[in-house]
This record gives sequence, structure tokens and C-alpha cells, in this order.
Amino acid sequence: MNMAYSLFYAFLAFMVVMYFTPGPNNIMLLASGLTYGFRRTIPHIAGIVIGFAFMVAAVGLGLGTVFLAYPILQTILKYAGAVYLVYLAAVIAMSGPTTPDGESGRGPMTFWGAAMFQWINAKGWVIVIGTITAYAAIAQFPVNIAIQTLISLLVGTVSTVVWALFGTALRPVLTSERLVRAFNVVMALLLLASLYPVFMDA
Repeated sequence: MNMAYSLFYAFLAFMVVMYFTPGPNNIMLLASGLTYGFRRTIPHIAGIVIGFAFMVAAVGLGLGTVFLAYPILQTILKYAGAVYLVYLAAVIAMSGPTTPDGESGRGPMTFWGAAMFQWINAKGWVIVIGTITAYAAIAQFPVNIAIQTLISLLVGTVSTVVWALFGTALRPVLTSERLVRAFNVVMALLLLASLYPVFMDA
């Protein structure tokens, strides 16, 4: 297998930066780790990792041509994602700490909810488009897509686990309901701030 190793390392650095920097997924994982704990956040983590890797593979294997042919679909997804993020921000802002029986109203995001969210996540599309276009020459098609999907799975797993654990580690520190709610409001505002690039591109 012929592989451009310099491009591979550049792609790896790109994925690490994109995955570990704050974005809608990471902000929601941070809030979920604090509110629900790590164990209950695992389906959310799995949904992000598997859902995004599937998105990379699907777009890389040809679905991207559909969006090039019908750019209106990208616009629809972008604004649908913006509306959904506003809803999620409201849910996070109103979330309090879990009660002793483990319930706190709505509950953490499900596997399928997190997986489907990747298709309307503006930052996710930035990563996918950069992956498929700028780093297509890592190897010959379709090996390049397999490599990109595998790296997405590996880096995504590490990143999402770290962010969820960070939120969970804050649980002993933010012990009062008022502090948890204040933290979640800040997370909700950061989630809304992540919409800035969406509207700047409008």
C-alpha cells in the first residue's frame, strides 16, 4: 500500500485539533458528564464516535457528490442544526444535578440521538469536508477513506471520553444545585456561541 506519510501525519494533527477543541459535541459531553455521570453518558459518547465515523465513510464513498449536486441540502442541514442546537442549549441550561434515584428529567442524549446529530453539526461538516478534500491523497481510493474512518474512530473515542470524564470530575466540586445549574447555563451559552460560524457563513 502506497501511503503519503507526511500527509497522514498532517491529517492526524488536523483530527486531534478538530476533535479536542471545544465544539457542540464536546460542550454537550462536558455538561452530560457533570449532570449524569460518565456511565450514563457512554451511549452519547458511542453515538458521536460511531455516527461521525459513519458520516466520514459515507461522504467519502460518494454521498458527498449528492451535496455538491444539490447545495440546498447543505443549507437545510445547516439551519436545521442551528435550530436543534438552540433547543439543546435550552435543555442544558434548565438541567440540574441528578437526584439520588438517578433521575433528572430528560436524561442524557441517546446513542441514536447523538449519531443523527452529527449530520446537522456545523463543526462536523467542516471536519468532514476538510478530511475528504484536503487529505484525499493519503492513499489510493478507497484505502484513503478506510484510513480516515479508522483515525476518526480512534481520535474520536479518546476525545469524547476525555471531555465526558472532565465533566464527571467536576461533580465533587460542583456539589450544590445552584452551582450545577450555573455551570450548565454557561455551557448552554457556549453551545449557542458555537453557532457564530454558521451565521457568519450565511
